[in-house]
Amino acid sequence: MPEKLTGNEPQFVKDYWEYYKTKRGFHKRSINSNGNWNTTSSLSLINQPILQYSSEIRTPVLVVHGENAHSRYFGEDAFKKLKGDNKELLIVKGANHVDLYDGGANNAIPFDKIESFYKENLK
Repeated sequence: MPEKLTGNEPQFVKDYWEYYKTKRGFHKRSINSNGNWNTTSSLSLINQPILQYSSEIRTPVLVVHGENAHSRYFGEDAFKKLKGDNKELLIVKGANHVDLYDGGANNAIPFDKIESFYKENLK
């Protein structure tokens, strides 16, 4: 994350900055707040074709993404590969990627829907 925004950044960078560089999500030892990297972060797996195997999943899956999340296509692509009728794609209206970390300004996390999905499918 840059220390300051210029106003020309893509929206997802502005969204991340609003989370990681403010009281909302900043921590002095956070990798994302301070531009650090470590050997145990998921970046070391960036070349792995993780979604390639999503068609092998047979257990219930709830994919949750914000409507305005830059990463939304990851979930939608994985969802398309899932087999069976025990899957659901939940797009949270008006939410971006980081809104689903803490609820954001609109308290966007759909806990009631997540709870009902688990109660129905994890018996």
